[in-house]
Amino acid sequence: MIRERFEHDLIAVQQDLMEICDLSIDSLQTAFKAFVNKDIDLALQVIKTDLKINRLEETINDRVILLIAKQQPVATDLRRLIVVIKAAADMERIGDHAVNIAKETIRIGKEPFVSSIEPIEEMFHKSISMLQQITDAFLEENTTKAKEIAKLDDEVDELTGNTISNLMKLTVSNEQVAQITSLSYVCRCIERSADHATNIAEHLFYLLKGKHYELNN
Repeated sequence: MIRERFEHDLIAVQQDLMEICDLSIDSLQTAFKAFVNKDIDLALQVIKTDLKINRLEETINDRVILLIAKQQPVATDLRRLIVVIKAAADMERIGDHAVNIAKETIRIGKEPFVSSIEPIEEMFHKSISMLQQITDAFLEENTTKAKEIAKLDDEVDELTGNTISNLMKLTVSNEQVAQITSLSYVCRCIERSADHATNIAEHLFYLLKGKHYELNN
């Protein structure tokens, strides 16, 4: 009966993890949609809904701590609970990056973009692909999919560096400098979201292999 209860609670906390994954990815997609369309109302919505992501992470932490205290799990079960906490923290940070993008959208307002945002869109789509892929990999406990994420992360890093470098080379008025700063920060938020996907891939390797791996080296 004790083991059955533990398994039930473990499944519940893993379902919470999948929920925070869905919420954070959706928040990032919504924030970027607001950014592209200069939709201030949608950006404000992202900021308001971030509280739900924060509360869910707190719930996951509380559940895991209680499980560890009551059941004193060892080996794979303990690693699984530790990984759930770490992955939830990464997803909560992705929600924070979505909020940051939303805030920069509000700062830019309705001003025309000073340059094409196609490179930013490309890095965003790669980052979203990484996040969706690691969610699937986690559900399937598939290290092959997790390893592929590191390759995409390198592509996002390169795109980010090139895009920010090109933004800094623009000849603009003083009024447009603020927007370049905002666009550069949006790039960084997307890049960091991709980094969190890689972190979660590393957590999955730790769960399944019992060792720490750095996939982006």
